Amino acid sequence: MQITQTPIAGLMVLQPKAFQDERGWFMESFNEARFQAAVGQAIHFVQDNHSFSTQGVLRGLHYQIDPHRQGKLVRVIEGSVWDVAVDIRADSATRGQWFGLELSAANQKQLWIPAGFAHGFLTLSATSQFLYKATDFYDPASERSILWNDPHLAIDWPLPRPPIVNTKDQQASAFAGAQPM
Repeated sequence: MQITQTPIAGLMVLQPKAFQDERGWFMESFNEARFQAAVGQAIHFVQDNHSFSTQGVLRGLHYQIDPHRQGKLVRVIEGSVWDVAVDIRADSATRGQWFGLELSAANQKQLWIPAGFAHGFLTLSATSQFLYKATDFYDPASERSILWNDPHLAIDWPLPRPPIVNTKDQQASAFAGAQPM
């Protein structure tokens, strides 16, 4: 597995090694020991989530507050998305900065998003299937959202047309009002 550090501490791109031959390919998509060695701490995942989206759907920017903060290991198994993580850690020198990259079934990249980040993605392909492992259970009372197009964040979403955003995400808080982690 190849690990790439991003400009934001703790946020990492993981590239599993795929073994390919005339039959297709095989990869180990998750190995707890290797993952924990890469992130430098014991991480325990308790929930796997799977979403299906059509082109132009934008989900996020979501996070959960204490006592149900979530770290997420995300990847795409069909299609492609523009994936974004925003640092909302109260004591971080990079608070308010974002990192984005394309995750796709073809590039097989994964993104480790530690607790303390808001997360969202935009489906670039006709459809996408997005998987993520979470370090805590979904808790509606702990769920929070930051507006995907907050001018303070100035996220560079690759938008050919206005995205499809649900009502809850359209009514999300501005970054300035986000509860720090």
